[in-house]
Amino acid sequence: MSKRADAVVRRLSEGIRLGLLVADEHLPSESDLAESFGVSPVTIREALTTLREQGLVVTRRGRNGGSFVRHVRGGAAELLRERLREVSPAELRDLADHYAAISGTSALLAAHRAGEPDLALITDSVSELQRAADAAGRRRAVSRFQVELAAAAQSPRLIRAVIGMQAEVGPLLWLATTGDADRVEVLRRHREIHAAVLAGDGTRARAQAVAHVYGALARAGALQRTLLAGDEDGGPPGGAPAEVRAW
Repeated sequence: MSKRADAVVRRLSEGIRLGLLVADEHLPSESDLAESFGVSPVTIREALTTLREQGLVVTRRGRNGGSFVRHVRGGAAELLRERLREVSPAELRDLADHYAAISGTSALLAAHRAGEPDLALITDSVSELQRAADAAGRRRAVSRFQVELAAAAQSPRLIRAVIGMQAEVGPLLWLATTGDADRVEVLRRHREIHAAVLAGDGTRARAQAVAHVYGALARAGALQRTLLAGDEDGGPPGGAPAEVRAW
């Protein structure tokens, strides 16, 4: 498998295991996926073949056919622990710096460029987070909010960058939530960004979006230290910490 196809497989498989892509969800067409990932349709077909072999995707024929996500049991907590152990604190901070720059710019431009349909979608994504009843629903709502901001910025490059960052660092940042107070904080930040965009205040929207990312970084760093301390203490590798289960 080519390096580009392997990168697509890695991003899509993590999205599936983390619940960002849900069971039975219809994946975009090969041409749309190719555009999103910046690769050729041939590369996408190669990646989808591998995902089918891994049991993560199923392809159905017919008028309503295409590639669909298959149900995966319980992979999110395990994958998150593995990734947090592997990434260094400096790399995690660097990823957050990149994400903050992208998210902040998306919010800034959205405040100046969003039309009524864009604002309606952003509003709905905030409501989706408030309504979310489980971890998978909250992850999807947070991810959708970031993508809707980029879409409202009217920049295809920003949309691709946000989607890429969601796959690369989103799970590390947005899943590291330790309890009810943190979930309330995430919802509050979403509402503040939303209010600034609605008011056309790009400076405030960017500031809130950047603060949102760095708040997530602080929680991710704390969770990382807890996981690594557990490794040093010889804690059971299979047990998911309360911080991971809570989100």
